[in-house]
Amino acid sequence: MIDLSTYDLGEDRLELARLVRAFADEVVAPRAYEADRTKTLPMDVVAQLGDLGLFGLPFPEEVGGQGGDYTTLCLAIEALGRVDQSIAITLEAAVSLGAMPIHRFGTDAQRAQWLPDLLAGRALGAFGLTEPEAGSDAAATRTTARLDAGEWVVDGSKQFITNSGTPITRFVTVTAVTGERDGRTEISTIIVPSGTPGFAVGPAYDKVGWHASDTHPLSFSGVRVPEENLLGERGRGIANFLHILDEGRIAIAALATGAAEGCLEAAVDYARRRTVFGAALSTRQHTQFVLAAMQQRVHTARLAWLHAARLRDGGKPFTTEAAVAKLTASDAAMANARDATQVFGGNGFMNEYPVARHYRDSKILEIGEGTNEVQLLVIARALGVA
Repeated sequence: MIDLSTYDLGEDRLELARLVRAFADEVVAPRAYEADRTKTLPMDVVAQLGDLGLFGLPFPEEVGGQGGDYTTLCLAIEALGRVDQSIAITLEAAVSLGAMPIHRFGTDAQRAQWLPDLLAGRALGAFGLTEPEAGSDAAATRTTARLDAGEWVVDGSKQFITNSGTPITRFVTVTAVTGERDGRTEISTIIVPSGTPGFAVGPAYDKVGWHASDTHPLSFSGVRVPEENLLGERGRGIANFLHILDEGRIAIAALATGAAEGCLEAAVDYARRRTVFGAALSTRQHTQFVLAAMQQRVHTARLAWLHAARLRDGGKPFTTEAAVAKLTASDAAMANARDATQVFGGNGFMNEYPVARHYRDSKILEIGEGTNEVQLLVIARALGVA
């Protein structure tokens, strides 16, 4: 609906966006309904994302990446989010939460071991932060890890972990309490490879939305991994992953923008084709105003995440802008999903129509990678009032 060429993205980024949008329309969209109905992540589609180089987009060529930037990655995520949020979040989590921590905080040996397959899409990594008693309050982590004879012994549980149980999931990076420092709980991050004895992946969740996204609870009982599986500096687990989550919020904002645009496209097409009282629905002024407001939300959401991404790519502070983008875009996705469903009327309540899937899927955008209440708190702190 909105011409991407008006956003001063550069020809290389525009070409990538067009490529992924075509792939989304021709390959992802026709599979989305069945994948959602059967709650199955289509691994052949994931492999094709790898063939397109999307998992390696924001990483340097010298480590096997495509040499792009975060803006380019987010354009790809937005394009996929238009037609299937489950596929879009699979890519987003694989890059932002799986590969990026290894690239950012890993040792040379860890990068050499994990990055080649992650950036090629041959493997997925997961990020184990959330627990039953530690969601927004990440410092309340109860999973523990203690050193014993040169190994970390991990005990605890995680929940709502994306990409944690696919056939190509190779590891989960776990936040765990590793002791105390200066009277405060010390939290570190540890790489736990899939298949390690004592590491169990629970049954997939029965979710409201994102049905094709792979999401599981995890448990750790006496799990032993080498001491060198510590990721980053000991005791820096929360600080490091707060930075990772800031980046992830930009990517979630891009996904939400794509969802909002997908709802708009579907609603415009339906309103033009649907005849009501002898005239196209699109000729009714109320419908026109609804569609215009939906367009406004898409444009505003895209401006918000593009601004945050450009700050990030330029090496400038972006925490507040990422929070604004995530808040703005997730609100836009939910509002557009609601309005699109209303435009469709009774058909909007049928799962065969994409707007019904967007209606179910978009709610989690207001919760995942920091609830919208957390985003408001981040923004309030930047204003000096919290």
